[in-house]
Amino acid sequence: MTEHGAGPDDRPATLARLRTGRLRTGRLDIVATPIGNLGDLSPRAREALAGADLIAAEDTRRTGLLLSSFGIKRPLRSLHAHNERERAGALIDLMQAGQTVALVSDAGTPLLSDPGAELVRLAIAADIEVRAIPGATALATALAVSGLGGSRFCFEGFIEAKPAQRRRQLADLAGEARTMVFFEAPHRIAESLQDCVQSFGAERPGCVARELTKVFESVYRGSLQQLAERAALDPDLRRGEITLVIGGAPAAASNDAAAAQRLATTLAVLLEALPPSRAAAVAARLTGARRSDAYQAALRLAGRNEA
Repeated sequence: MTEHGAGPDDRPATLARLRTGRLRTGRLDIVATPIGNLGDLSPRAREALAGADLIAAEDTRRTGLLLSSFGIKRPLRSLHAHNERERAGALIDLMQAGQTVALVSDAGTPLLSDPGAELVRLAIAADIEVRAIPGATALATALAVSGLGGSRFCFEGFIEAKPAQRRRQLADLAGEARTMVFFEAPHRIAESLQDCVQSFGAERPGCVARELTKVFESVYRGSLQQLAERAALDPDLRRGEITLVIGGAPAAASNDAAAAQRLATTLAVLLEALPPSRAAAVAARLTGARRSDAYQAALRLAGRNEA
């Protein structure tokens, strides 16, 4: 990834302050950027980006385009999941020398399933001021348009990519009473919705929000079964940036959901060492579930169909 602003003119501004004896403490600004519509960049965020000594970006090319749209020219340094651990220390040194570093992700609010947590942790440990510049996030935007309520919710980040891990993750959440929010890749959304039907029930309400704030923004609402069927038939639903919102478990079904979750959790452990039939037999004895129910659950978790 190309590094911007690496020329001789980008020496730390703190050198001048060292010569005059005027030192200041640096700062880390966590800056939210638009998730699609450039009009969502707040005046405060624009000011923070324009005033930063350095911008740490998940993708310098993408952030460079954003800055160019607003006539902002600042040095950029990449900070992503694969290099954050090795680069965070150098950024801390810059801030301890008096510089202000702005942290941005590809889109939305940093640290929500994006890199930056290590940098923030180190900045706090070094007694560096950490300031958040709030703004757009797909999480809150999807909740707002879903119709499923946001007074109590949990954010689960990206759904697991591998089928077996995904089914275990969803099974563990079967009894969750709060509204759940996930990010999902477009090429996996159809399969994930099918697994959601198995874990949460066909009638559980859901919402697929894609390309939020962009030209082709679309919001699909309905039962999980309806959403799964539409995803299988409608290629548009399987395009773009996707946020999935799912209603929490109904209070009347909490006991059944909790029992199903215990069964799924038990099976997930047993299936690591036993075939589905044997795992189901042991799980039924441990949880009190019917053996037939345990066997069907074991087949789903193992990614197999009933013979």
